Amino acid sequence: MAGKTLNGRSRTLATLAVGVVVGGAVAGGGFAVADSSVPKTDRQITNMTDEVSKIKAYYGDTVDAKGEHWASPDSNYAIQVRGIENKAQKYLESKAKHERGVKKAIVLDVDDTSLSTYNYELETTFVYNPAGNAQYIATKTMPAVFGMNTLATWAEQHGYTVFYVTGRPETQRAATAANLAAVGFPKADEAHLFLKNTVTPPSYLPCGKTCTVIQYKSGTRAHIESLGYRIVANFGDQYSDLSGGYAEKTYKIPNPMYYLP
Repeated sequence: MAGKTLNGRSRTLATLAVGVVVGGAVAGGGFAVADSSVPKTDRQITNMTDEVSKIKAYYGDTVDAKGEHWASPDSNYAIQVRGIENKAQKYLESKAKHERGVKKAIVLDVDDTSLSTYNYELETTFVYNPAGNAQYIATKTMPAVFGMNTLATWAEQHGYTVFYVTGRPETQRAATAANLAAVGFPKADEAHLFLKNTVTPPSYLPCGKTCTVIQYKSGTRAHIESLGYRIVANFGDQYSDLSGGYAEKTYKIPNPMYYLP
């Protein structure tokens, strides 16, 4: 499911990407694709139904009385996330003990790093609609990614300032802050929650309205560091959340549902 845009970001369903587009747009709205990436038979194409089934199994899919999908806390997904969080906490604990007097911070992405969009993805069968997505965020409380709220709270209690840098648009600030608070994350007020503003981009982002995900997120981390903080750890479910520097260590949260370049 290519070219999907969610919260200001281009999305591609990662598990269904079987080739690499290497060319540019061509007449008629198509793309020039390297011959090696064009399937020669149907056997080279990942079956969408099979891949969605694998995603459900990985997340330990359960369905409640309202028909909403939930990931299971004993799923392979949850186990993998906890392993990453345990390593991160040990690192943060070591830094807290040995680097006193430093304004230490951690940075969290929101979607599928702090909050789980699993039910949204299943409800929409991985097809994004801007209005529908905005309505979902405004009316639903997404659950925390297993253990991330606990880790963030632990970090705050041990001297870390928690910042959130998300590709969600500025118009979703109130709903995003309310959702984070509702599932136990540290405060996400205006000083700690950064959303993408394409109307009046902040002056610290020279790319302005044309920022890529990496430029926006790394530029925002650079801004946080300019305020005197040392970003000890940066958490994201996409490599574009983590690229560009301005963090001592990065932690990739698993997400097989989509890919954001």
